[in-house]
Amino acid sequence: MAETIIETPENTVEPSLHGITIRTITTDQSGSWLQAGWRDFKQTPAIGLTYGAFCVIAGWLVVLSIFQTGQPYLTLPLAAGFMLLAPLVAVGLYETSRRLEMGENVTIWHSLNGFRRNPGQIGAIGVVLMLFFLAWTRIAMLLFALFYNGTMPSLDVLIWETFFSRDAMTFLITGSILGGALAFIVFAISVVSIPLLVDRDVDVISAVIISVNAFRKNWKVLVGWAAVIAILAACGMVVLMFGLAVIMPLLGYSSWHAYRGIVDTSQSDVPRLRRQVP
Repeated sequence: MAETIIETPENTVEPSLHGITIRTITTDQSGSWLQAGWRDFKQTPAIGLTYGAFCVIAGWLVVLSIFQTGQPYLTLPLAAGFMLLAPLVAVGLYETSRRLEMGENVTIWHSLNGFRRNPGQIGAIGVVLMLFFLAWTRIAMLLFALFYNGTMPSLDVLIWETFFSRDAMTFLITGSILGGALAFIVFAISVVSIPLLVDRDVDVISAVIISVNAFRKNWKVLVGWAAVIAILAACGMVVLMFGLAVIMPLLGYSSWHAYRGIVDTSQSDVPRLRRQVP
């Protein structure tokens, strides 16, 4: 498959680290990213559905565990927190799109190269994302304790207390602001950094700096892109998470093409990471 090509005027790029330049993107490009992601999904349905099924099963196991431990109130916060870890889960999908772009063989085994080629740097940013996830979980627990006088709502009144009680609106607004702030920080540091770590031999600090610079330069468009990701992911979750079987790989593939559209690596002084398997 040919490399993702985004037509960019000469004055819309700026120098960045390691010769990687950041493009100025437009709102209409998000549609092309989704189209390219869907094309990759249709080319590799078995790989996409495998990763999607993993997300569905993992979601079920998380929900089952919090119900068995008597913490059903964490269902909504953990569903939102999933988006903080999703970029890491999608590493294999980034690798799949990468190999399709380069015209290489693609199997489930090949997709795992994304985790194996640069494990130290990807593991480091994985730790960062996990810390944000744990912070969000703790914040959610503190919010429930604060708004419900230290008594966590039981399952039979959970929906009423969360959405329709006297303090529900204040609770939801406060939680949305705090959760949204964490989500945008995570999005800013990961939108480019994780696919870049899959693609190029760069360190995690440089990758995060490039990602934050890309978000800063294109924040209006990327906020909209983040909203698209959140809405599609929510649609996948509300149907008992079955929708994630398709939505997750679609977003993973599309995020790779977003990375290729946001940054220009043609003049980069760091090489592409070599393959681990033929």
